[in-house]
Amino acid sequence: MDPNTKYLLDNLRSIPDFPKKGINFRDVTTLFKDAKALEIMEEMLYEIYKDKGITKVVGLETRGYIMGSILARRLNAGFVMARKPGKLPATTVRESFTKEYGPDAIEIHLDSIEPTDTVLLHDDLLATGGTIKAAWKLVKKLHPVKCYMNFLIEIRDEGLHGRESIGEGIEITTLLTV
Repeated sequence: MDPNTKYLLDNLRSIPDFPKKGINFRDVTTLFKDAKALEIMEEMLYEIYKDKGITKVVGLETRGYIMGSILARRLNAGFVMARKPGKLPATTVRESFTKEYGPDAIEIHLDSIEPTDTVLLHDDLLATGGTIKAAWKLVKKLHPVKCYMNFLIEIRDEGLHGRESIGEGIEITTLLTV
C-alpha cells in the first residue's frame, strides 16, 4: 500500500454504531485536523486533476467545502457551494431527490457555472450516492463542457453501492476505499 494512503487510513476515525446501530461512521474530521493529512489529500487531488482543465469545483454542503475549496485554489479554479434549499441569497437552480428517510433538495446559484466551464463535483464521502447524483443532475442543467466527480472516501465494506447508483457518463475518483 502507498505510504500516503496508509497514513490517511491510519488517521481516519471509525465510530461504530453511529448515528445508529449497525452503521460504522467514517469521521473525516480526523483527516482535516491533521496538517500532514491535509497536505497529502491536497497533493493527491491535485495530481489527479491538474491536467483536466477544471475551471469550477462544486463542493457539497458542508464537508465537501473543505477540500473542494483547497483544491479549487490549487487548480486556479472557482469554487461553487452546493447547499440545502434556502441557504443561498441569489437566484438558484434546484434538484430534488429522495434520501432513505424522505425527500431532500440541493441548490446552486444560477450564475455559478457557465457553458464554458469544466466542473469537478467534490464531497467527502460516497456511500449511497443520492446527494451527489442530484448535484450532478443539477450541474448538468447549466450545460458545462465536462464534469468529473471526486470523493475522499468511498464506502464499499457495508454493502453500499453508491458508485453504481450514480450511473454512467462521469469519471469518478476516490482517494480511499473502505
